[in-house]
Amino acid sequence: MLSGVNKLQFISQISTKKRLLAIGLLITFIFVAVLGKLFYIQIIDGVDLQAKALDQWTRDVPIVATRGKVYSANGTLLAGTTTTYTLFVRRASVKDFGEVARVISEVVGLEYDKVYEKISKKGVSEVKIARNIDKETMLKIKSSGAKGIYFSADTQRFYPYGDFLSAVLGFTNVDTQGQTGLELYYNQYLTGTNGYELTQTDLIGRELNSQTTYIPSIDGFNLFLSIDEHIQQIAETAVKSAVEKYSAKSSTCLIMNAKTGGISAIAQAPSFDLNNLPRDDVSQLMAKSTIIPISTVFEPGSTFKILTLAIAINEGKTKESDTFFCPGFRMVDGQRIKCWKSIGHGTQTLEEGVCNSCNCVFMDLAQRVGVEKLYSYYKALGLTSKTGIDLNGETSGILLKQDLVKTVDLARIGFGQAIAITPLGLIRSVSSIVNGGRLVNPRLATAILDKDGKEVYKMPQTVGDRIISEETSERVRKLLKSVVSKGSGKHAGVVGYSIGGKTGTAQKYENGHIAQGKYLSSFIGFSTVEDPEYVVLFTVDEPKGYLYYGSLVAAPYVGEIFSKIFSYKQILPTEPYEVAEKFYMPDLTGLTLGEAVKELRNKEMLFELEGERGVVVDQFPYPNTICDKNAIAYIKMSDTDD
Repeated sequence: MLSGVNKLQFISQISTKKRLLAIGLLITFIFVAVLGKLFYIQIIDGVDLQAKALDQWTRDVPIVATRGKVYSANGTLLAGTTTTYTLFVRRASVKDFGEVARVISEVVGLEYDKVYEKISKKGVSEVKIARNIDKETMLKIKSSGAKGIYFSADTQRFYPYGDFLSAVLGFTNVDTQGQTGLELYYNQYLTGTNGYELTQTDLIGRELNSQTTYIPSIDGFNLFLSIDEHIQQIAETAVKSAVEKYSAKSSTCLIMNAKTGGISAIAQAPSFDLNNLPRDDVSQLMAKSTIIPISTVFEPGSTFKILTLAIAINEGKTKESDTFFCPGFRMVDGQRIKCWKSIGHGTQTLEEGVCNSCNCVFMDLAQRVGVEKLYSYYKALGLTSKTGIDLNGETSGILLKQDLVKTVDLARIGFGQAIAITPLGLIRSVSSIVNGGRLVNPRLATAILDKDGKEVYKMPQTVGDRIISEETSERVRKLLKSVVSKGSGKHAGVVGYSIGGKTGTAQKYENGHIAQGKYLSSFIGFSTVEDPEYVVLFTVDEPKGYLYYGSLVAAPYVGEIFSKIFSYKQILPTEPYEVAEKFYMPDLTGLTLGEAVKELRNKEMLFELEGERGVVVDQFPYPNTICDKNAIAYIKMSDTDD
């Protein structure tokens, strides 16, 4: 047994060992922690810390990557870039603040006192003075010899044609990042990767040596479109003319390749100059940037009858020998639905009904087909979904829910009411009907290339499922040719050429009611009838005055567009033709409807009628105008029995 002294010595030895062990463990822990921290700093966080150190000990001037260019189908530049410069002043490198401020204020045109205050302010190593300086100004400042002035190269977007394809091309912000249109949709391809010019400095920004390291920029890819700039110019001229002539709210023109879905032109008016944007009024700028043909739905009216016709023929619901009787209306579900010609067309064949654009004929066809079958075709033609065109902001069509469609709704849908679609949706559907029956997918871009011309990506030309038979497509084309050769679409015809099409005159609605005096006039045409390539859809929204029929307002522009395309493409006439005999338009004012119709039939002229009673109070063409039997007359009745 230990004595008291020995016991204390034993306890003391144990305590000492514990302290030594604790100290050893503490030292080991600290050593491991230091090693762990060093490992983290050197290995895990090393790259980031090196970057921070590089940032602290260097000054970088960005080398801005050149944004990719946009070209037409013919290789014409539609959107490019020009080099501008941003002016910087590094306070630590300035020898004479007064001299630097004087040079900048005199050459750039800035106020001397403000420049001096900016560049002499303490605590700031580098200050940006001005952007978008041209090369001449930059060289003039450099030649002054003032110390402490630096420049970085920037790129600025420019559009050679200005007000041309504006909403579709879109625009960029000040940093050349896409904001709207194709600039936005293909921004990731058009945008390059910036480079840098690095100079070693001390902590207050003074250069330590003259050595500079360059990290080159990588330019963006170039975009090629299906747009033909010559056809686009034809379309641009037409829509601007229509807005001016009819004081219209707007006008649009879509031209599509019926075989591939490639868009040859997409124009709208009013438009805007891409080189002079109203950036101070954002709401106005965004309103003008709306691409009407893809983002705005409209009630198509009689142009939609092409779909009803094709579906009825494809389903075997009408034959060549069919006749239809039009008393001027149909009674459906107890409702009286008028034909546009309320005095009626009488007994007519299918071809005559198509040429007359008789609503009664298309009400009958729609009811023969039925809701379920019609809606299956609408889905197949893409009316219930977006087309997938390479632009943002596309809208799909608006249709009544199938299980809610009543017989009266079905009748109206048959001639283009109670349904709303985009112009793009309509032209896609019609193209798919006249091209032999296969669905096409509209597109604008055809390929993406690098700056050396190497193809990075080629957009596929996809043709979808068969919607109607080739036989149906051929028959529809022939019927629509009659509309142009001897029906309401005469003004879309070009002497010697095979063109088919359909007029449209749709009343507009506001707050659920018909907006009096507001119409959307349209015409959709294609050529050639035998082998369609170009399909043209032209609309005029709210034309002012008494002329609002698609046959009189929109069809003539389609004829003019086709005529110019034939000339540009050097397409020779293939149809036999006679030069129509000219005559002076008779004065119809004061005549009864019967007397006026007799005069027009003697001249072999078609006519559009407003009112049915009384006497003629207005007409077009005006009396004594030189015209021929291909002209379509407009006559307005007093609509009173007095």
